[in-house]
Amino acid sequence: MTSSGFNVTSSLTLVGFSSLSGHSSLLFFVFLLLYLFVLFSDSLVIYIICSQRALHRPMFAFVASLLLNSLTASTLIYPKHLSDLLLSGAGLVQVSRTLCLCQGFFVSSLGGASFFLLSAMAFDRYLSICHPMHYAVLVTPAKVVLMLLLCWMLPAILVGVSTLLVSRLPICRVQLDRAYCNINSLVSLSCAGAAAQLSGLFILLFTAVIVFLPAAFILFSYARILFICLRRSRSFSSKALQTCLPHLLVFFNYSISVCLDLMLRRLQSNRESDTTLITSMLMLVPTVLNPVVYGLKLKEVFTHVKRLLSCRRDS
Repeated sequence: MTSSGFNVTSSLTLVGFSSLSGHSSLLFFVFLLLYLFVLFSDSLVIYIICSQRALHRPMFAFVASLLLNSLTASTLIYPKHLSDLLLSGAGLVQVSRTLCLCQGFFVSSLGGASFFLLSAMAFDRYLSICHPMHYAVLVTPAKVVLMLLLCWMLPAILVGVSTLLVSRLPICRVQLDRAYCNINSLVSLSCAGAAAQLSGLFILLFTAVIVFLPAAFILFSYARILFICLRRSRSFSSKALQTCLPHLLVFFNYSISVCLDLMLRRLQSNRESDTTLITSMLMLVPTVLNPVVYGLKLKEVFTHVKRLLSCRRDS
């Protein structure tokens, strides 16, 4: 403890699923099944995109990158939940502040990268549908690599600055009412007054940059695509909208999860079981649905998935 009464270096306590202690075995089984499903489905779609030369196109490069993002986020969340449930049941979980900051950094930066990747997909679809004659010139392999680097690096830099600001805040509470660490929630543990408010303001600004600006760009791009489709033939519009539908489903999946998470954070339900379980599920649902959407809704991917699974079954 410092002279001001703040605790700077202590470990933190995650509430986890302490209010669901009677169902720890069931929760462990559910999270294990979900993690195995995400590992298998994400890896399958990524493998198909990488192994099939016909899918070596910008749109599928972005899809594979998004699924890799989802797989990495799942690996940061699911094993932690499984180990906590295995070692502590559904009780309180002790975690060092450093590890909590690291998990918060990776979860937040990967979440921001997902929105940037979705905006890159929207830009790719916009150029392909609205400017097909110039698409090959505008979207070259080098530019795709550059966009992918920006999609990962820019959120990482902004979230890194946020994490550094939060790490310098003294804390006076150690219990975090979540099942996993989150940069925004860590600010609530501090009672540093103006410093904490300033850090929260920076985090809000960075969140707007890595979530709301890409979301606005995505909506604008698909609105332009819809406007163009309404002026073209029905066959052209049907084909164009069919390629956009999976990306829109994934975008709304992420957006709804983020909005509900923000609402829950503001409301702060008094029932810990509701808050911790719902926020965890909001984090995990997109990772489960993404490979399902891209595996079933993208015709090119679904054809290869069906062929691969039928070959395995025949052998």
